[in-house]
Amino acid sequence: MRLVALLLVGLMGAGNAAAQTSHISAPYWVTSWAASVQGPYPAGNPSAQPDLRLAFPEPGVGARNQSFRLMVAPTLWGRQARLRFSNALGTRPLELDGVYVGLQANAATLVPGSNRQVTFAGQTRVRVPIGSWVWSDPVVLPFAAEPREPLLAGRRLAISFHVPGESGPMTWHAKALQTSYLSYPDADAHGADEGETQFPITTTSWYFLDAIDMEAAEDAFAVVCFGDSITDGTLSTLNGDDRWPDVLARRLRAHHGNRIAVLNAGIGGNQVAGPAEYDASKPFPGGPSAAQRLERDVLSLSGVGAVIWLEGINDFSRNGSAGADRVRSVMIDSIRRMRTKLPAARLLGATLPPALGATLPAHGSAEQDDQRRQLNDFIRSSDLFDAVIDFDHAIGDAETGALRTPFVHNTTTGGEGDKLHPNRLGYLQMGMAIDLGALLPLAKSRQR
Repeated sequence: MRLVALLLVGLMGAGNAAAQTSHISAPYWVTSWAASVQGPYPAGNPSAQPDLRLAFPEPGVGARNQSFRLMVAPTLWGRQARLRFSNALGTRPLELDGVYVGLQANAATLVPGSNRQVTFAGQTRVRVPIGSWVWSDPVVLPFAAEPREPLLAGRRLAISFHVPGESGPMTWHAKALQTSYLSYPDADAHGADEGETQFPITTTSWYFLDAIDMEAAEDAFAVVCFGDSITDGTLSTLNGDDRWPDVLARRLRAHHGNRIAVLNAGIGGNQVAGPAEYDASKPFPGGPSAAQRLERDVLSLSGVGAVIWLEGINDFSRNGSAGADRVRSVMIDSIRRMRTKLPAARLLGATLPPALGATLPAHGSAEQDDQRRQLNDFIRSSDLFDAVIDFDHAIGDAETGALRTPFVHNTTTGGEGDKLHPNRLGYLQMGMAIDLGALLPLAKSRQR
């Protein structure tokens, strides 16, 4: 009831808020939610994905005159937001119209009166060039008139949009671990609808949308968690928001309020150094290499004040092509790029948890574990990072050299785990192992 009352107050004041924000020439933006894109669909590693043949009968055609309603959870709230849509892996310009942002009530329904139309340079339709992205105009969020309101924490935005005609190959993020909603093909634009009738198909992936900025206070900043499936959240709980970055976000909010965003820039199967080439004609389930996607997924985001990098295990797998020496070299070069672009940011290295004895075909050998240990020694002993987070110690078993038994079983679909990915219990342990002080002082790199 309190949130409904706040929403009504926000709606009554929306006109005044819009007038006030129109006088702000350059708001301070902080990215509050992000999803690293890959593709084109269906290249990737989704979790608990429903059958999508009714939604996308021909992957090469992509979406066809179709509406999307994506559910996302901002980690920092502001009075106004802007959205970024990506066509990074498309092969034709992407057309979007009927774009709206509202507050999720439940399933595909919205809190009545919360939905707001989104424009692009004042227009309700936008074209996203091949290989690029576009930002929307700022849109006032009347339900976030008081961004520090505790009842906003954990609430989800519903981002709705329509693809007129055919999108072609779709840029997406496979492993959302969050239920979103789709219309059937040839169903027209339904972003303005508050109900769920026009969104009957569920998906556990995100499409085209890859970042949301919030207007923030001058001392706010974002922490980017850069990595692979262990950051993306494989084996965590569907719709549970219990990946280790989620745990970190809740801890930071408890200590610092609505001041620090935590962004998940993980991609399942991602590598630091490989593959050598990645585009729509040469997709790879793990997405482009960390080095190749660094600009898009870290450096281009707004208000980045810290980066936590946990990655390398896939480079040592049978799908990878790099040893510890090559991964170290690419890490050193990437950190130099971050130091140049984000001179005030804290850069933290995280040790790789064990994969010894993993049941996945590409992982689990003693040779791979030796490469992992070499990389961990480098992360711990070098002066490359401002601080080190020892995830290996947090969830590894020192006696067996493998994951600790309680962290192995699958908490996404149940049953046995794979001895590579920690489950909800393991992610909780990881999130609690991070020294919050290592992310401070409240550094920020102003990006508008």
